[in-house]
Amino acid sequence: MTTAPSTTGASRAGKYLTFALGKEGFGLEILKVREIIGYMDITAIPRTPSYVRGVINLRGQVIAVVDLRAKFQMEPKDRTEETCIIVVEIRSGGRKLNTGIVVDRVSEVQDIRAEQIEDAPEFGSSVEGNFILGMGKIGDSVKILLDIDKVLAADEVAYNEIQGAIAAS
Repeated sequence: MTTAPSTTGASRAGKYLTFALGKEGFGLEILKVREIIGYMDITAIPRTPSYVRGVINLRGQVIAVVDLRAKFQMEPKDRTEETCIIVVEIRSGGRKLNTGIVVDRVSEVQDIRAEQIEDAPEFGSSVEGNFILGMGKIGDSVKILLDIDKVLAADEVAYNEIQGAIAAS
C-alpha cells in the first residue's frame, strides 16, 4: 500500500477549502480551487465510469464533473440546497484540466499549520491511500486532506472519452 506522500508537515501546511461528504470532512489546497458554483444541470456522457456525472458548460468551457461520493464508494445521497460543484484545476498527463467535483456542502477556508497535519494511517496493502496528503487536526475534528490531482488522476481515460464524445457531437 502507498500512504500519504513523503512530504513534511511544513510543505503540506497552508490554506485549505474544507467541505463535507456526509459526516466526513475533507480539505483541498485552496490554490487548486478555481471557483465554487451551485449545483446545475449536468449532461450525462454515455460509457463513462459511474462516478463521472457528465459535463457542464461553464461560461463556454465544457468541464467534466465527478461525484466524489460515488468516486469514494460512499452511499448515495439526495441533492440538497447545499450540494455544490467545486471547480478545481488538476495536472494530468502534463496538462492542466478544470474539473468539477460534486460535494454535499462547502464549509470554509481554513489555515492548517504543519503541527496540525499528520500522515495518513496505514490501512493495509489492499487499500490505496496515496491520494491523501495528510490528516488535518482542527479542534476536535479531523479533515482528510486530499491531493486532488491524485484523486482524479485515474480519470484521465474518462476525460479522454468525454473529450472524444464532445468532439463527435
